[in-house]
Amino acid sequence: MRFELFIATRYLRAKRRQAVIGVVTGISIAGVAAGVASLIIALAINNGFSQDLQSRLLGSTSHVNLLRVQSDGIRDWRPLLDKLLKTPHVKAGAPAIYDQVLISRGSHARGAQLKGVIPDYERSVSDLLQTVKVGSVAPLNPQPPVQMPANTSPDDLAAVQSRIAAMPPIILGKDMADELGATVNSIVLVTSPQGDLTPFGLVPKYERFKVVGVFDSGFYDYDATWSFTRLDSAQKLFALGDVVSVLEFKVDDIYKAGEIGDVLQREAGQGYMATNWMEQNKALFRALKLEKVVTFITIGLIVFVAALNILISLIMMVMEKTKDIAVLRSMGARKQQVQLIFMAQGVLVGIVGTAIGLVLGYAIAFLGGRYHFIALSPEVYSIDYVPFAPRLIDGLVVALVSIGVSLVATIYPALSAARIYPAEALRYE
Repeated sequence: MRFELFIATRYLRAKRRQAVIGVVTGISIAGVAAGVASLIIALAINNGFSQDLQSRLLGSTSHVNLLRVQSDGIRDWRPLLDKLLKTPHVKAGAPAIYDQVLISRGSHARGAQLKGVIPDYERSVSDLLQTVKVGSVAPLNPQPPVQMPANTSPDDLAAVQSRIAAMPPIILGKDMADELGATVNSIVLVTSPQGDLTPFGLVPKYERFKVVGVFDSGFYDYDATWSFTRLDSAQKLFALGDVVSVLEFKVDDIYKAGEIGDVLQREAGQGYMATNWMEQNKALFRALKLEKVVTFITIGLIVFVAALNILISLIMMVMEKTKDIAVLRSMGARKQQVQLIFMAQGVLVGIVGTAIGLVLGYAIAFLGGRYHFIALSPEVYSIDYVPFAPRLIDGLVVALVSIGVSLVATIYPALSAARIYPAEALRYE
């Protein structure tokens, strides 16, 4: 062991008459540990929110959306979709039509987003239909043509087709279904603002739907406001022909969604606009990033307070060890060695406190991520528990900052100790 480190460790083991210095040193170690643990936990929560929200959003929505600008929708969507699916980096695509509706059952009503889809296409760009816990997605598949005997009268054929199309299917989100009191086979009334023009003005159009399934994505914003039906049923409700409002795409690199969207926009031609998941949720992820910075600064003040404790304890140590320092200097210790002794003390306090804080912080973050013991209100936070996602890089940064602050706190006491002259210190001894 080096001379400076040996003396530093001896000084940290305070004797009985130096109990105050030992207590302050212990408080310094506890302060550093508390600051480091708090930072690790706070950053793990922030990363957890960011990763959890991102995975849920990407699982529930497409990566790139292509819309028609200043138009009532995309009419030639089939050949356009086939063309765009050949674009590099595009893995899948799906047509969709959606609009705001009012869904009611008895005295209960709820505003909702009704999305008309073709399940085989929709599953390739979104995971929402795969979270159907009750019921089935099968009724949303396009209905095959009705095969009737050749001698069937037109009236009988019309009656059969009317019965088939009389009650279109709908899949509701879990929270919406609970609020409406709806289950599988329940009948709900869907009212569209795209109404019919009558002599009495614009009358909202409504139609009865049969609940065939309930999905539970775990993301409150979708479970409480989204619903699905067949593409042709949505087109009929919104009084549209064979038109879709958006073409959705899944790409192979989510962080290049903007660039791929620009390529799709150019391939589609004039009059189209592409948006991506990053643009749609820019405000959310900007807020999470800002919160991470603010959290680091705020909780970093704990480490700063611990550094002040280190500063105070080292100043007290210098005052207590003035005679010892003078003896060391008179025996040949250089100023740099005396400085290193007290700097080593502060760094040792920082290292011990940081190590304890890292172990404590990662242990709490791991347990929190595994057992979800902190519940949240999904109406406010969109998820029902606090997610923890600790990262090794965060621990490395926090450790470097903590030890660095501890080292800075040792500079003044170390310089003060090095300025002690043996003759002045031992004059009255």
